[in-house]
Amino acid sequence: MSDPAEVTGGSAKPVARVPTVDLGPWFSGEPGARAALARTVDDALRTAGFLLVTGHGVDPELRCGLRESARAFFALPAAAKEPYATRVGGRGWLGPGAEANGYAEGTETPPDLKESLTFATREPFEDPETDAEWYAPNVWPAETPELRELCEEYLTAMAGLERLLLELLGEALGPGRDFFTRHMDHPTYGFNINWYPGTEVVGAPRPGQFRIGPHTDFGTVTILDRQTGEGGLQVFTDTDGWRDAPYDPAALTINIGDLMARWTGDRWRSGRHRVLPPPVGAPAEELISLVYFGECTPGTLVESVPAPVGRVAYEPVDSHVYLRRKLDSITVD
Repeated sequence: MSDPAEVTGGSAKPVARVPTVDLGPWFSGEPGARAALARTVDDALRTAGFLLVTGHGVDPELRCGLRESARAFFALPAAAKEPYATRVGGRGWLGPGAEANGYAEGTETPPDLKESLTFATREPFEDPETDAEWYAPNVWPAETPELRELCEEYLTAMAGLERLLLELLGEALGPGRDFFTRHMDHPTYGFNINWYPGTEVVGAPRPGQFRIGPHTDFGTVTILDRQTGEGGLQVFTDTDGWRDAPYDPAALTINIGDLMARWTGDRWRSGRHRVLPPPVGAPAEELISLVYFGECTPGTLVESVPAPVGRVAYEPVDSHVYLRRKLDSITVD
């Protein structure tokens, strides 16, 4: 594994093991086309843990509007954003220095060079203990009143796309289309709008400092709408090391998280990735990512699928005990 502190060790050549797949054949319902798509997805997730999807049906104008509304919030003075401050796993504004994703790998990196608006499930649970741990009202900045409607529309689209993707993954894995979706009655998803400003905001990066440090995501599937740039997303594979992630403005980037990798007995890779710091050649570069973190219903028992499909038989875990431990690991005290 390459040195996670090595900022310039990646390649500008995109990683070749991340395919772009059109979801159209899945919507068509034709069995042969669906089977071929499932095979492509299985192969991609066994190597890099990433793929791009087109034909997803998410309105590009919605994505653009949400990004612009969030940009208006991030441009506010720090004093105006401070009333919305929260910690990792909460709802509101994660300011500079709040998070270091490299901690999840046991690497003592400097804090990530980003700010985030973070949201989660909009409906309370029936159990008070679950509510206390996983539910709180989302926080909507008064300075950007249009953000709430845009965000809620986007989250509705993400919930539908996540369910479709999990049906596809159930087919690709083999047990059947409802293998994952039956654990999605009331998921605790997360949603971050990540702002990656230039050096005029964050200053010169310290050694080993990234916009987001090397890590894997924690849940089931991540759905990412990102912008491309010199200080953008990189993906790690055993064969190629760090490479730039391929980019298609019409596509969404999908990757597998740790819980899903565990569920599949490591048949599928939890996609290791990082976001490079502001580039020396373009210090004013600014990017915004919309990141939906798929999870499942609290209390789901995640058991590795057996061989020959699975490769590693992990001990069963409670999905949300596992997720809480992961979230706590990246919090900067």
